[in-house]
Amino acid sequence: MPQLSATARARLQDKAFAYVDSTGRRRLPIHDASHVRNALARFEQTVFEDPSARERARDRLLRAAKKYGIVPLGFFDGQLRKARSGGVRQLPRGNVTLLFTDIEDSTGLLRTLGTGYTTVLRNVRSLIRANIRRTGGQEVDARADEFFAAFTRPESALDAAFGIQRAMTGRTWPRGATVCVRIGLHSGRPTLSESGYVGIAVHTAARVCSAGHGGQILLSSATREFVDGRISGLTVRALGRYALAGLPGPQTLYQAVAVDLGRTFPPLRVKRYRAATSPSQRST
Repeated sequence: MPQLSATARARLQDKAFAYVDSTGRRRLPIHDASHVRNALARFEQTVFEDPSARERARDRLLRAAKKYGIVPLGFFDGQLRKARSGGVRQLPRGNVTLLFTDIEDSTGLLRTLGTGYTTVLRNVRSLIRANIRRTGGQEVDARADEFFAAFTRPESALDAAFGIQRAMTGRTWPRGATVCVRIGLHSGRPTLSESGYVGIAVHTAARVCSAGHGGQILLSSATREFVDGRISGLTVRALGRYALAGLPGPQTLYQAVAVDLGRTFPPLRVKRYRAATSPSQRST
């Protein structure tokens, strides 16, 4: 890779670097293909001011890789190895409460905002992470418009969910866009493998989340039982039994309600469970 002289470096604009810290120091130049490859290799050795700064630099670096037609397989492998060696060991074990979120109508937002959607996604992840940390949860995974976290205490997971929704409603988004997240909670005993959680509990939490609407917080019956009576002033509304894709048997879903958040939503995005009736029952 050609050396970047101090003069040539000074001539570059800030956007030619993946990371510019709060003091104006510019690192990880990405103005050409060779420097993008070098930045990909050096990313994990770079010290960032905070997780948000790291996420911003990562997004800029990956966009630069795409611009120059570079497939950053080694970059992703390195991050996965780091996550497996460190992050997985920190995840709670045993009976845990899993929290899933995803952004409602993310495809429509992408069409409306174009490249501005990247900023929206970064800001949504930032406020989610802030509430996960505030309530003692652990981030498990974040990909595209989805976010996955785990908690040892179900009431902490619900506290995080309310905090996320309050933070979302308090934000002003680009071009006056409406940005909402749906949240699902489920409590169970997933298996913790070297690559993260696996098991039916994970699938259940994801399905509970996908059944809801933006601004809504849904609970499985397992989580509802854990938090019932433990949180003062909590209102939980039973929504009925639903057939969630890939899960054995119907699931009873509940909506967590707060006086300062929306409480009226359209019917859930899944079908209600209808028990089969025998011919003799239908004829009576």
